[in-house]
Amino acid sequence: MSHLNRLQRAFARSRIDLRYEGGVYHVRDDVADASILLPASLPLEDKAVRQLLAFASVRSPEGEPVVCAACATPDFHPGSVAPVGSIVATEGDAVIPAAIGTDINCGMRLLSTGLSLAALAPDKTRLVNRLKSVLLDNERDVPVATSAFKALFDVGPEAFVDSIVPHGLWARADRGRITDEIRNSIGLDEFRAHSRHAPDAFVRGRQTYRDPCLGTPGSGNHFVELQVVDAVFDRHAAYAAGLKVGEVVVMIHSGSRDLGFHVGARWMDRARDSWPRGVRHPESKLYALTGPLASEYMEAMGVAARYAWLNRVVLAELVRGALEDVFAVDRSRLVVDVPHNVVLHEGGMNIHRKGATPAREGDLALIPGSMGDHSFIAKGMGNARWLWSCSHGAGRRVRRQEARARKFSAPQHAGWECITLREERRIEEAPEAYKPIGPVIEAQEEAGLICPVARLRPWVTFKA
Repeated sequence: MSHLNRLQRAFARSRIDLRYEGGVYHVRDDVADASILLPASLPLEDKAVRQLLAFASVRSPEGEPVVCAACATPDFHPGSVAPVGSIVATEGDAVIPAAIGTDINCGMRLLSTGLSLAALAPDKTRLVNRLKSVLLDNERDVPVATSAFKALFDVGPEAFVDSIVPHGLWARADRGRITDEIRNSIGLDEFRAHSRHAPDAFVRGRQTYRDPCLGTPGSGNHFVELQVVDAVFDRHAAYAAGLKVGEVVVMIHSGSRDLGFHVGARWMDRARDSWPRGVRHPESKLYALTGPLASEYMEAMGVAARYAWLNRVVLAELVRGALEDVFAVDRSRLVVDVPHNVVLHEGGMNIHRKGATPAREGDLALIPGSMGDHSFIAKGMGNARWLWSCSHGAGRRVRRQEARARKFSAPQHAGWECITLREERRIEEAPEAYKPIGPVIEAQEEAGLICPVARLRPWVTFKA
């Protein structure tokens, strides 16, 4: 209670009202209000609250409010502009490009290998070396015809698969399986796109483009991790997903890489430049687009979103190839692919999820903990109060700069190790830098956002 009182006094000085009821912080200033689902045991950060209220108070250039509702999940923490773990609904003809940023459709993809830890462990060294080569040492061959990229952006994922030329990685890929797995990619069929928003190298010029980013996890908190199913909470959902205790699964966390940066940066600039002269710019740097420009942004975002899906597909195919090289078998199947940095049109509104995951009723969601901590597979409960969403992870509690200054470490303990080419990744992404996953999951289960299906423990984590 004394902690809450201190927070209330601190926020009151900035004319922000704060209440805490039933595990939920309610915050309000003179312009906007928002709800934050956060256990009392986890810190509420001043900067994140201010960013959320700024996010919730975005207006059109004409001064009209465009936000319908704003909330945050327990992985809530400050971002560069908008806070991570936030969900904001705008009117159906309005979008806020800076709320999504440049890592468009960053998301998670989970493969079941169909193999147990007991089967893989004896050849762990060979498997790790093979995966290190393809994931971190740039030993990959992913040729893509510019006509295939154009098909992806102008028509859709199925058209891309139909356009694949069987060379390099694609010579051994099961194209029928990739097509079948599209239906397990949450939100993928909702993205509109057009190739005019893509960089020229992808759709013009040379007949084949070997994109240096395609099939790479990226830096920061992105990863490819071999995990073991160590507990099942919903037997029916786990059975439907093909998951068994003791099985090894592969979690992939990556996004749209340089293409997403191209689209995101361009449209953040465009939103700023379209602001009318003589009208005061928002201090938050969150500019709303409405009407035709908003529709055009959604098309551009869709280009990056479809590319991010393809990037995770390629990473999955690289892993599948490594498993087959070492074990002469490929029994893998996609469990689910979920986004967490996109705008999706739901309930007549545009739902902006900045580091938050769709949790529509019955859909699966992936919620990883920190490197070295458990991850969870959950079933969405379709909670409208929380805008049909859940957290995308545990959430940072310490910024990367502070983690480096404090020289955090990620100890290699029995049963888990991190493979990386950059030692600073072990420090920046150490478990100490993140919130514990347990309270994050429990809070969302109690509030009716999710129902846990299975728990996964890490075995080997690959960080670029």
